[in-house]
Amino acid sequence: MTGTAMHVVFFGDQHLDSLGGAQVSMRLQRQFLERAGHTVTVVAPRMHGSRASAAGVGDVDLPSMPITLDREYSMSWPGRATDRFLDRAMTHRPPVDLVHVQADFWGAFIGHRFAARHGVPVVHTMHNRVDVGIAAVTPLHRPVLSVLNLWRRSALRALGEPVGGRDGWAYLRGIAIGASAVTAPSTHFARRLEEHGVFSPVDVVWNGIDDDIREQTLSAAPAERAPGRPRLVWLGRMSPEKRLLPFLQAFVASGVDVDLEIIGGGAQRAAAEKIVAGMPHVRFAGTLSYPQTLARIAAADALVQTSIGFETQGMTPFEAATLGTPSVICDPDIAAELGGGLWAVPGAAGTEDQRRAGLIDTLRRAASDIASGDAPMPVQQVSEAFRQSSRTAAMIEIYERVLAS
Repeated sequence: MTGTAMHVVFFGDQHLDSLGGAQVSMRLQRQFLERAGHTVTVVAPRMHGSRASAAGVGDVDLPSMPITLDREYSMSWPGRATDRFLDRAMTHRPPVDLVHVQADFWGAFIGHRFAARHGVPVVHTMHNRVDVGIAAVTPLHRPVLSVLNLWRRSALRALGEPVGGRDGWAYLRGIAIGASAVTAPSTHFARRLEEHGVFSPVDVVWNGIDDDIREQTLSAAPAERAPGRPRLVWLGRMSPEKRLLPFLQAFVASGVDVDLEIIGGGAQRAAAEKIVAGMPHVRFAGTLSYPQTLARIAAADALVQTSIGFETQGMTPFEAATLGTPSVICDPDIAAELGGGLWAVPGAAGTEDQRRAGLIDTLRRAASDIASGDAPMPVQQVSEAFRQSSRTAAMIEIYERVLAS
């Protein structure tokens, strides 16, 4: 298949116009695959609410229902009605060479069912450590995982003997059962998938940064740092697993004299604003476009990334590294993946008080290093390897290997 144009169908849990790191990654993958001469169709739930837009050319927006109060996110039920709708929508499109599932829930079920019906091979990218993510948002994570596994066995029964088990790893084993290859966006997540019998071997393909916007961002950045306080930026979804509120509590307690910009939105915004109310050097920027976000990261002296154990890659520190911005990192796995150019926060395996104390000390150290001109420099190899063009080339090699076998 080397050099042959392919028609690849992406399956996602959420519409590509919705907020989220997986959606950003999929948009970039699509752009660079099409630039390489391939055809990409994206299958995802239709969006609702004020930001809803029409499906892109050739895409399939499935019938869906909103699942969040702001109507940003929705779900499509994996069943025969959705199967029929999808099969009808695909009739006037080119023959499908390969399905690329980049979903963990209904999108995964729908994608694997489609591939099984049409005899198409599947590459499955695991974006989500399901057990940690669910535990972060509900104390009832064990019964929730049991229900998810029941749903998974029911939805994928047609693929063969369902995988047993009730925990998060059993769930991931179950949704990988029909895949010809599984990829993960980091070495540490790939090794965990292998250790828990999800799939072996798991290919590591980082999520990347848009080559062109990276160059534009770097060319627009000033050659010298502008004078003033150290500038920190925090970026992400404002939900419990991202640990924004513990970060802001540690930030206040640290007493550092810095400018802090917080980018993103979510259910915890009001609580976050309350913690830092009256602090003149803290600014909530809201949701920004991708180029705007990269420009803010490039302009910052350091990015702060505070989740622990949840991220399967954690794109923002990699984006920062490729733009020359070091990071404050709470997750030791992400710190190890980056290899340098960061301040590692101690205490990840300790109590919340120990984590808080470690973050307070690290924020003080980072502010001091920035003010004295001693901030660490990101690793050059990370910067080069994070370009989306190189990530797409790596993924195409996997596609071709699967099709050849």
